[in-house]
Amino acid sequence: MEITTPPLVANAGVGVHGINTAVDVFRLPDLWQLHLYSYSAAFAADGVWHDLRPGTVSLVPPGTTVEFRYRGRSEHLYVHFAMDGRREPFVADAGPALPVLRELLLDAVAAFPTSPSRSAAAVWAALWRVSDLADPTGANGAAPPNPVVAAVIRRIENHLAEPLVVAELARVAGVSHNQLTRLFQQHVGDTVVGYIASRRMARALHLLQASTLSITAIATTVGIPDLQAFNKACRKAFGASPRALRGR
Repeated sequence: MEITTPPLVANAGVGVHGINTAVDVFRLPDLWQLHLYSYSAAFAADGVWHDLRPGTVSLVPPGTTVEFRYRGRSEHLYVHFAMDGRREPFVADAGPALPVLRELLLDAVAAFPTSPSRSAAAVWAALWRVSDLADPTGANGAAPPNPVVAAVIRRIENHLAEPLVVAELARVAGVSHNQLTRLFQQHVGDTVVGYIASRRMARALHLLQASTLSITAIATTVGIPDLQAFNKACRKAFGASPRALRGR
């Protein structure tokens, strides 16, 4: 995602949905949509469905039809803005970038009524963070990510709650198991299994410290529904139990 000019913010705020209707469908013909979610729901961009969870971020280009299917009261931060460029809709877990993204979007929302230029500056900074998420192995001036690796990473990020099998990821990406393993080692510096484990733990740590979800729900959300296995994984990754990590 190439960002060359600051965005022109048309609206920014906190959206509250799922109270009077369980489904919303809309389209902004001339504006981008940047959302940061604090709820779980189903979300489609031009008919492609994604699972939203607390900490998910989405960036949708103009002219995209979006549909939300809520599961009760649902609140998110949003910014609608004009900007040059075109890309496919992007949906991913914000991971370690979440605290910074949240602060930037809260600043954009607060500044918008009285200082549109400050709001635009905050949105611009947030977009760079999202750009790093969209191109995870091409950050900090590194070479652009291998398209197979980038596609598999996106799939992993969007399906962490589900069983993830290397052979199936390779099949979906159109490469062999051995080729995917080699590409991950070359471009990510980790095995596919190791990357999945680290991303699950990063998401778990965030949810333990930044959400009120139960430990059982968090374990399920990150794809480790067995509480004993989840406790063991937390101790291995962070040296503490899920309950102790939440207490921090």
